[in-house]
Amino acid sequence: MSRPHIGIAGAGLAGRTLAWRLARAGCRVSLFDARRRDDLATASMTAAAMLSPLAELAVSDELVFALGQRSMLLWPQWIAELAASGTEPVFFRQQGSLVVAHAPDQASLEHFTRLLQHKLPDASRSQVHTLDAAALAQREPTLAGRFGGGLYLESEGQVANDQWMAALAVELDRLGVQWHEGQAVERVEAHRMVCAGQTHALDMAVDARGVGSKAQWPQLRGVRGEVLRVECAGVTLQRPVRLMHPRYQLYVVPRPGNQFVVGATELESEDTGPVTVRSVLELASALHSLHPAFGEARVLRMNAALRPALDDHRPAIALRDGVWHINGLYRHGYLCAPALVDDLAHKLLA
Repeated sequence: MSRPHIGIAGAGLAGRTLAWRLARAGCRVSLFDARRRDDLATASMTAAAMLSPLAELAVSDELVFALGQRSMLLWPQWIAELAASGTEPVFFRQQGSLVVAHAPDQASLEHFTRLLQHKLPDASRSQVHTLDAAALAQREPTLAGRFGGGLYLESEGQVANDQWMAALAVELDRLGVQWHEGQAVERVEAHRMVCAGQTHALDMAVDARGVGSKAQWPQLRGVRGEVLRVECAGVTLQRPVRLMHPRYQLYVVPRPGNQFVVGATELESEDTGPVTVRSVLELASALHSLHPAFGEARVLRMNAALRPALDDHRPAIALRDGVWHINGLYRHGYLCAPALVDDLAHKLLA
């Protein structure tokens, strides 16, 4: 049998990962994207890539939790598969995460804990551990003496999103995926893709353009997210840390080379402009409050991008007028993407 030709519009996290799974399964794949593959101003690159199914359940629902739990099993498998093909290794760590709060914000941590215990399935409650100051210091020595305690969420983890996206790009080239980059997708139809004025015939079409798919999926909206990347030799963290605050949760995610990805903002706005001074001040001041050594951190990059969201904040797969759509990953992109991509790949290969 001849290999099916599948066209994917959008080379972000979902589109690029799906292209890899399909090409690896023997499909002929064409990938279309308005941006260049190394563009940093995308939702896929404006992310801390925390893998936190437990913590996210406090602000999401059972579907996101289930997808996250499945993805936690798929991430190490898929990273190992990429490494076996000869790509550069992708940083992945699964040593849990911490949730802490300064004394004035202790009520926020207590509310978060109650909400989480209420929503967690019985089988997962044993993965949430309340720590006193001594136990917290043992888990994360850098935070010794800075907090009266916190939560340890067992089995949570992180992945280096920039390394994942770069490794996929290398592997897609090796697998012979035809990549139309830097060319706007004008129309996605059941058996064709119109890109940069040219029509490409396909056996199947997938739309994974995020907010760029609003014309085909009117319920989509963009939610602005901003992150800060810093380098700080004076702080060592073994795992992601969330700092509770009455208005937002700051998260600090360690990366190799004394780097940290810092994020918190989530704005109901489709503004695509640069990071604002207000956001920089809020992120930086909260980061400094986590540990004063961050005051000497070097700012490497500030990013803002729109995360695609549906009204129920659930990621979704849908078949509309002969076109498969994968979208709505919102703030749960790296948490849910493997399970969601795996589901869609099975549908396309059935």
